[in-house]
Amino acid sequence: MNRELHYDAVVIGAGVAGLVAATRLAQGGARVCVLARGVGSTHLAPGTVDVLGYAPDAVREPGPALEQLAASQPGHPYALVGAGVVADALDWFVATVQAGPLPGYGYVGGGLELGGRYPSALGALRPSALVPVTMAAGEAQQLGRLCIVGTPALRDFHPSLCAANLAAAGIDARAVPVELELDRADANTLGVARRFDDPGWRARFCARLAPLLGGEDHVGLPAMLGLRDPFGALADVEQRLGRRVFEIPTLPPSVPGMRLYEILSSALRAAGGRLVLGAEVVSGRWSGGRVEAVVTRAAGHDRVYAAPWFVLASGGFASGAIELDSHWTARERILGLPLRGVPPAGEPRFVPEYASEQPLARAGVAVGGDLRAEGADNVLVCGAALPGAAPWREHSGEGIALASAFRVAQVVGELAGSPAEATA
Repeated sequence: MNRELHYDAVVIGAGVAGLVAATRLAQGGARVCVLARGVGSTHLAPGTVDVLGYAPDAVREPGPALEQLAASQPGHPYALVGAGVVADALDWFVATVQAGPLPGYGYVGGGLELGGRYPSALGALRPSALVPVTMAAGEAQQLGRLCIVGTPALRDFHPSLCAANLAAAGIDARAVPVELELDRADANTLGVARRFDDPGWRARFCARLAPLLGGEDHVGLPAMLGLRDPFGALADVEQRLGRRVFEIPTLPPSVPGMRLYEILSSALRAAGGRLVLGAEVVSGRWSGGRVEAVVTRAAGHDRVYAAPWFVLASGGFASGAIELDSHWTARERILGLPLRGVPPAGEPRFVPEYASEQPLARAGVAVGGDLRAEGADNVLVCGAALPGAAPWREHSGEGIALASAFRVAQVVGELAGSPAEATA
């Protein structure tokens, strides 16, 4: 086993929650290391910030709805962090993206005041509090006549289906397919996004598309407007087509999610934090109700990371950080922390109706009001590992990740006093 590496705080997980918690800790002066088996959910998610879309009906003003939800569900993550922290986290996020490595790229929207609705790949209107600027023109209330553009090369985006469902929702939409010359390896939104970074390729794309357009004032594209300069690509395409253009989130790989990962990981590095991918945390070393160190396994050898504070941002069932064994017993896989929200023995874990509330859906790591894990004085929990929420029903996942990560960094600062005291 290699020598121990010492930090002020170690964060487990490199999704939105883990990267935000680590960046905030590093900005506060702590020496921080993020450990992760691989990139988190950013590459799978649409890249929007959904604070609270349904509660249970569609939400137009997330702020008041969030406060009502917190009052009625005291175990919900929003009840633990408070609406003020949610607002602060959103402000920090917008500023961080704006100052990031993608020129002109930012997030816009009503935040907690007024949520917008934006088309999904299936033509549903998804509520979001903040969206990338490349999606902004797709807000439903400002859409006029709309053209949904696709290409047969992208087999997971069907413009006719998207347009038909939008039309059923009262939006004047039609589909236009465009033939693109792509290598087989580039036949997904990531491959096309790399092409959109080339001004010459964008010009040829617009020259093919322009004659197919009619009187539409908006053009919707799969989310593929470049990786390095999406704002520049958007402005260029809008100028060439003479219409408002917007991106529509698609199935993974998520180009907006990859941009977000690049922005947040860059912010972490700029603050002095370290990110180690390919480092799967397999166990913890405990002493008197505290975790002294964690052990990672990579490339056939183990490495030990010691710290006075640990942040668990490893996710829930979807990431495999919480799992069911062969006896249908749920457990937290990394540190063996106690769970909350698991149905009692003999009670069903699932119900047959897919869209119904699933008994196991709100399970997560048991925490106190300050987000410290029960039975572990120096382990804090954020993101999808928290109990009490049903993010896919509420459309609350990114909001919970941002707010809980923001709060975790605050709590560590309050308890440690300073990085110097944290290492004492």
